[in-house]
Amino acid sequence: MARFATALTTIAFILLAVAAPGQAGDRWTIIHAGRVLDVPGGRPRGKTSIIIKNERILALRKGFITGAPDASAKDASAKNPQIIDWSDKFVLPGLIDSHVHITVEISPHIRLDEVTLYDADRAFDAAVYARRTLAAGFTTVRDLGSRGYAAFALRNAIKAGKLPGPRLLVAGDMISPLGGHGDMTGYREGVFPGPLPNTCSGVADCRRAVRYEIKRGADVIKLSATGGVLSPIATGTEQEFFPDELRALVETGHLMGKRVSAHAHGTNGIKAALRAGVDSIEHGTFLDDEAIALFHDTGAWLVPTMLAGATVAKMAEIKGYFPPAIRDKARRVGPQMRDTVRRAYQAGVKIAFGTDSGVSKHGQNARELALMVAAGMPPAAVLKAATVNASQLLNRAQDIGTLEPGKYADPIATDGDPLEDITVLSGALAVMKGGVLYQP
Repeated sequence: MARFATALTTIAFILLAVAAPGQAGDRWTIIHAGRVLDVPGGRPRGKTSIIIKNERILALRKGFITGAPDASAKDASAKNPQIIDWSDKFVLPGLIDSHVHITVEISPHIRLDEVTLYDADRAFDAAVYARRTLAAGFTTVRDLGSRGYAAFALRNAIKAGKLPGPRLLVAGDMISPLGGHGDMTGYREGVFPGPLPNTCSGVADCRRAVRYEIKRGADVIKLSATGGVLSPIATGTEQEFFPDELRALVETGHLMGKRVSAHAHGTNGIKAALRAGVDSIEHGTFLDDEAIALFHDTGAWLVPTMLAGATVAKMAEIKGYFPPAIRDKARRVGPQMRDTVRRAYQAGVKIAFGTDSGVSKHGQNARELALMVAAGMPPAAVLKAATVNASQLLNRAQDIGTLEPGKYADPIATDGDPLEDITVLSGALAVMKGGVLYQP
C-alpha cells in the first residue's frame, strides 16, 4: 500500500507539474486540430486552431495559427504559446458519463468487501479508477452512489489538483426505503447497527435522508425508486417507495437546489418517479408507452446504462458468480435494455449517456457508445448524448459539453472518425482537461 501511494503521488505530481500555472502570467496553448466536432449534433470543422487561455477556451480560428493568439497580452507565454499538434486527429469535447460508481468494481467478493474495506481502501481504489476513466476520454463523470466519504474526498482532491481524474459530481449514498435497493440486506442483523442514514420510511424521514446527504456534500440526489438487479433479495425490480415518499424526496432535493435522479427498472416505479418530478431515470428498463409520454410531459432524461445490463447478463452465466436472486434478475434485465434504448430514441425521449461503471470495469466506459449505436441510435446522436445532453442533465452546460469560447478546455482526440465508426473512441486517445494535457 505504501509503495502504491508513493507511485500514485509521483504520477500526479508529474502530470500537474507539466502545466501548473505557478509561473507569472497566463498559460496559453494552441491546438492544431485536423477536424473538430466543436458542437456535437452539428457538422465538424476542418483545420482549426483551438486557442486556450489557462483552463478555458478563448477562441476557435480557421486554419493553423502559430503566432501570438492575443496581441494585447504582455506575458511571454502569450507571445510563444505551447503548440499541440493534433493536425492528423479528429477532435471532440471530452465525454461525460452521467452514471458511475467510482469507488467500486463488482466482483464475486463484493459483499465481503462491504465489511472488510475501510474508506481509505475505497479512496485508493477510486483514485486508480478515476485515472483510468480520464485516460479513456471522460473528463466529467457523475458518481451516483458511493458509501462513506471516499468519493467526496476524491472529488475534492481532483478539484484541488492533487490527483488526475475527471471532474466529479457526487451523490453520496443512494437513498433507499428501509430494506430496499440501497439498504444493506442479506447480512446478519447487527453487522450494520441500526437503520442506515440513507434509508427512510415515511415522508418526514425521507426529507431527513435527503438533507443528510446534502449536509455531507452531495452535488446531486440519487434515490432508489425500484428494486435493483444486484440486491441479494428476490423482491424483483418494481416500485419500492410510496408516491408520497417519492414526492417528499424530490421536493426536498429541489428545494435545496439539487437535481434528483432515480434508479428505476420496473414500469410502475419508472412512472411513479416521473410523476414525482425526478430529473432523470437511470436504467428505465421496462418503460411502456405511458412512461414515454411521462418523459415528454415532465422533460426528464433517460440514462440507459446498457453496458451494465450487458455486463450482469454475462456474469449471470458464470457458475457461482451471483446468488440465485441476483442471477435471475440479471438474465431478465440485461437483454431488455437494448429494446429500451431503441424505443426511447424512436419516441424522442431525451437520452443522456451513462454506463453504471463499477458494475462494468472503469476505463471501459466507451463500450456503451457502441451498444447505443447497435440499439439503433446514429453515432451523431450518441456523441451528442455523451456531451451536449449529458452537460444539460448535469446542469453544467455553461462549462462543458462543447468546445466553445468560455468553456473548459476539455478536448479529446482520436485517429479515426467516430461519426463513421464509434468504436475508435474505445482505442488510444489524447486527452486534455481544463487546459492540461493528461494523456498525450
